Amino acid sequence: MGPPSTSTVRTPAPDGRIPPSTEPPSPPRSEGTAARAPRTGRVGAWQLWISPVALLVLWQLAASAGLIPERLLPSPAAVATTGIDLARDGTLLSAAGTSLQRVLAGFAAGAPVGLACAVVAGMSRWGENLVDPPLQMLRAVPIFGLIPLFILWFGIGETPKVALVAIAVAVPLYINTLAGVRGVDAEHLEVARVLGLGRAAVVRHVILPGALPGLLTGLRLSLGGAWLALIVAEQINADAGLGFMINSAREFLRTDVVVLGLVVYSLLGLATDAIVRLLERKALAWRPRNRT
Repeated sequence: MGPPSTSTVRTPAPDGRIPPSTEPPSPPRSEGTAARAPRTGRVGAWQLWISPVALLVLWQLAASAGLIPERLLPSPAAVATTGIDLARDGTLLSAAGTSLQRVLAGFAAGAPVGLACAVVAGMSRWGENLVDPPLQMLRAVPIFGLIPLFILWFGIGETPKVALVAIAVAVPLYINTLAGVRGVDAEHLEVARVLGLGRAAVVRHVILPGALPGLLTGLRLSLGGAWLALIVAEQINADAGLGFMINSAREFLRTDVVVLGLVVYSLLGLATDAIVRLLERKALAWRPRNRT
């Protein structure tokens, strides 16, 4: 015989109506794993290294087995040994530092220009008609086509390299920031006008915060374009930097140095991108994340 029931019997009232139950509602029943809410969380940092490490292992195994000729593509172990040797004598660190300085100088020159042009084009129609056509034309011009012209204008020093990087930074930053400016809610602008904010205050407190997602996306794209432009510039007319190191190694058939230079380029690009992504997580912490 089972345990007695704890439910109470409701007695009908004299008028025949049954009074409402005073018992607390029973908790909802679980129906197995299907009723559980999906778990959400960030992917562990170690999982991001699974595919790169797997590719390196396959690369090393293929090189050790002789499937990949050493003169065409050296093994990761050979590239790492070359990197250690060049780091010890200072060649690698000097070349990486020179390239990083050029990227930072180009970014400092191009980012304010792209940002200012996006604000001018996004705030008024005449500003867009004035700024947008030249930048769209510049976006369609290949970097290789600008190198001879820049050499004639600026010589073979640092100026043409920095100018190429600045253009590679300004154009994508302008396009993405302009899209962010155009996406600012019109009601926010109307509230700013009602409050009597001036144009500079509207830009600072309404336009730029509203365009921040597009601005940060453009920042990531512009830094990637900066490294691509620098690779082109340093291999054409340079006497220092990673591009110069790669070009010199090509003449002496040092494939390991060439691969090492490309790896360092990619690592520097990933480092700058990681900085922007960290800034994006801090600045856009209010946005919901829909990752599972």
